[in-house]
Amino acid sequence: MSNETKSKKLNQQFDLTGKVAIITGASKGIGERMAKGLAEFGAKVIISSRKQEAVDIVAGVFKEEGYEASGIACHVGDDDQLKNLIDKTVELYGGVDILINNAATNPTFGPISETDADVFDKIMDINVKAPFKLCNMIYPIMKSRGGGSIINIASVEGMRPSFGLGLYSVSKAALIMLTKNQAKEWGQDGIRVNAICPGLVKTKFSSAIWQNDHILNQVEKHLPAGRMAMPDEMAGLAVFLASEASSYCTGSVFTADGGHMIAG
Repeated sequence: MSNETKSKKLNQQFDLTGKVAIITGASKGIGERMAKGLAEFGAKVIISSRKQEAVDIVAGVFKEEGYEASGIACHVGDDDQLKNLIDKTVELYGGVDILINNAATNPTFGPISETDADVFDKIMDINVKAPFKLCNMIYPIMKSRGGGSIINIASVEGMRPSFGLGLYSVSKAALIMLTKNQAKEWGQDGIRVNAICPGLVKTKFSSAIWQNDHILNQVEKHLPAGRMAMPDEMAGLAVFLASEASSYCTGSVFTADGGHMIAG
């Protein structure tokens, strides 16, 4: 912890005023709530997702509530769009201090043996290769600013697989290890990299699970918390990891799973 951080009261360490944050997959669900959390603590947030109309709507709502936000459409599987996302952010705000890699895909549900290689490639391209590329593009910008915080949104599925989510689990396990390697290599540049592993959260992305009453009942009986999470419940952890309050956290994997990882 720097002397400057030591001298700040705890509530001041959560202050993100002046920080610039990019959040991918931020037009809805967990990404949108994390973006809102960062904005509430003073960050200038870039709302990014595939459709410009969708990100403009979210950014517009944030602005109406008094926060600084801009929407930049980006398909994270497209290199040119990744570069455009960064270039436009730098043009708007001068740099990047916080990156949340939240965009992900899971187009299949079922056994690995019944999934073809094209689906494997799509999952890995979006869930692993895209964060790898975006982080590498942003690395020199963060380094030039004296550091930053990268938060990769993984999953408890990357730590303990469930039936039907095999390739998704593989991709999230890879993202966890990417996080640890980035943290090890970039720590000397003041860049912290951590992963958040949510459990079941009520979003459109996970609707195949929670809209099935039988599956949902089985999941909730298994959880010590006795219920699935709401998107808001992921935001606090994102704010913590983005801020100086987590100045000694890097290469860490944080679960927010209602006790999934400790359940029998």
